Amino acid sequence: MKHIDLIIIGGGPIGIACGLEAQKKGIDYCIIEKGPITNSLYNYPLNMQFFSSSEKLEIDEIPFISNEAKPKRNEALEYYRRIVTSNDLNINLFEKVSAVSKKEDIFYVETDKDRYTSSYIIVATGFYDLPNTIDVPGEKLSKVSHYYKDPHFFAKQKLAVIGASNSAVDAALECYRKGAEVTMLIRGSEIGKRVKYWVRPDIENRIAEGSIKAFYNVVIKEILPEKINIQTPEGNFSIQNDYVLALTGYKPNFEFLKKIGIKLSDDQKLYPQYNKETMETNIKNLYLAGVICGGMDTHIWFIENSRIHAKTILKSITEKQLH
Repeated sequence: MKHIDLIIIGGGPIGIACGLEAQKKGIDYCIIEKGPITNSLYNYPLNMQFFSSSEKLEIDEIPFISNEAKPKRNEALEYYRRIVTSNDLNINLFEKVSAVSKKEDIFYVETDKDRYTSSYIIVATGFYDLPNTIDVPGEKLSKVSHYYKDPHFFAKQKLAVIGASNSAVDAALECYRKGAEVTMLIRGSEIGKRVKYWVRPDIENRIAEGSIKAFYNVVIKEILPEKINIQTPEGNFSIQNDYVLALTGYKPNFEFLKKIGIKLSDDQKLYPQYNKETMETNIKNLYLAGVICGGMDTHIWFIENSRIHAKTILKSITEKQLH
């Protein structure tokens, strides 16, 4: 069983930032990522554009040059990939951590490929793996997906988009422009308040002119092979349908956190317990970094405001090593 002083679980931008900082501090570390480099970003829609500007997505003050002020997915993949390769970061890809336990002062880490011991752990796993399900009959039909990649697939198809956030709005607009017949099914009374400000007028105008249909205050009753049954304040409707994109958000792997022993808040937010000065959890020498710190409020932490977690955590670890 190999010993590594610091194991970083998750190879997204914040996990990479932690690896860079550990490397600068001369700490023996390894990033373990279950997919490719920045797995979550890789699985974003092909044409996705970030809300943040490129300089706010930079890590370790390494310049991020993009064609526009707000970069797109492919530019971000290029940026983070080059950081990993040019700095020769120690990262194990396509290796999934299945369990973390602790005996005395040593962590035992099991993956689907190997077993390790470690003195320190950073969990930087993000939240894009587990979709928020809508829990209605028919949700598991093959026509239903909680992930959206490319609009070409939906050309000439009757597409229902469930949701009103950035991901739902982007998918609705892109698929409409590639020839899909798009209907948005929205739980609330309006398009989401956090939708990108330069996109909001576009979706509102498309809905107003009837190019994209929209139902508000919707309750999805059932998804069937050729239609969707919904309930609205105006009555019940049956909508002819070929495909469904249920883009209702995602959540961290809370079961993994609880299995490790990290305490979560008792309310529906499920905030993990950690020291805001050091990012250390209720488990000594186990730290959290990035979006996972926000529990169900996945909009609180993102790349631009959690980059600092890397320096904060590694400062705490190096101070402990000095003592």
